[in-house]
Amino acid sequence: MVEIQTTAKAGSTPNLWSSIGNLMRRPEVGSFLGMMAVFAFFAIFGGANFVTAGGAASWLNVASEIGIVALPVGLLMIAGELDISIGSVIPATSMTVATISGYYDLPIMVGVLAALGLGLLVGFINGVLVIRTAVPSLIVTLGSLFAVAGLTLGVAIILTGSTGVAIRADPLAKAVLGQFVGGMFQITIFWWLGAAIIVGYLLHFSRYGNWILALGGDKVSARNAGIPTDRVITLLFMGSGLCAAFVGVSQALLYNSAQVSTGQSFIFNSIISVVIGGVLLTGGFGSVVGIVFGTITFAIVNQGIFYTGFDANWASLIIGVLLLAAVLMNNTFRKMALTYTPKKK
Repeated sequence: MVEIQTTAKAGSTPNLWSSIGNLMRRPEVGSFLGMMAVFAFFAIFGGANFVTAGGAASWLNVASEIGIVALPVGLLMIAGELDISIGSVIPATSMTVATISGYYDLPIMVGVLAALGLGLLVGFINGVLVIRTAVPSLIVTLGSLFAVAGLTLGVAIILTGSTGVAIRADPLAKAVLGQFVGGMFQITIFWWLGAAIIVGYLLHFSRYGNWILALGGDKVSARNAGIPTDRVITLLFMGSGLCAAFVGVSQALLYNSAQVSTGQSFIFNSIISVVIGGVLLTGGFGSVVGIVFGTITFAIVNQGIFYTGFDANWASLIIGVLLLAAVLMNNTFRKMALTYTPKKK
């Protein structure tokens, strides 16, 4: 009996290290550690205001808008694709709902559905062009970025004579899509959490997740294995367009106006958040939890700098250094995990 207990204790150490090694292989571990390090940094240097409800609201509001866009962008990057047209889809859909339901005073539901439909259409066109032309998605979506931007500007001038349109939504639409809960937290935070649950299920618990990861690993092999690669790619681009459209609509209703020049910052902000979250630019690796952590990390750095006593002229440098450190930490832990092998007794 004593010998059995001794053996169990002796074998527990390799099992512990094996468990730690398996944990470190998770894509979200590095992003979580980076997020905690960044939060600790600003909790120390940002003062008491950073850790208040108002401080949390400042970065959660930013994270929610970027996060809704970053989730489908992350799926595309895991599949080996990229969508930068979101930078034009967001202002285009904002202007769509504002023009239809603000300038022409049609029911808000008509404007919202038209805006979401526009996002789906742009995503569908992107997907079809990537599949039919075999041109890299970066180039295709770069073209659609400028095309949609030019179309938005031209149509706005023709229909409204202005590059900005005001909109006043009814109380129900405002409560669902464009309201501050408790006077501080945007309602989009809850939409972001819901989107993360849905996308997390698709990537980690459904066959579509296996298909997406297979696409990022080797598209030709995935097609030969019977995966409907064309359909998956098209649906991923449509999902990206739909989420960008949702953010555009929520921004218009939240701020009671729309401008043709907004949305460009979402391109790099979403990609940075996804990369911090552990998604490889080469595809085939990543997790939804990691993307959420990466988005929070970016939002904390983006907003936390204003709570510190640092000179605002150095803000961009500090943000860049902290984000680079978070990415390097993520990559370091991932490499350590991939090269880890349990020691044999």
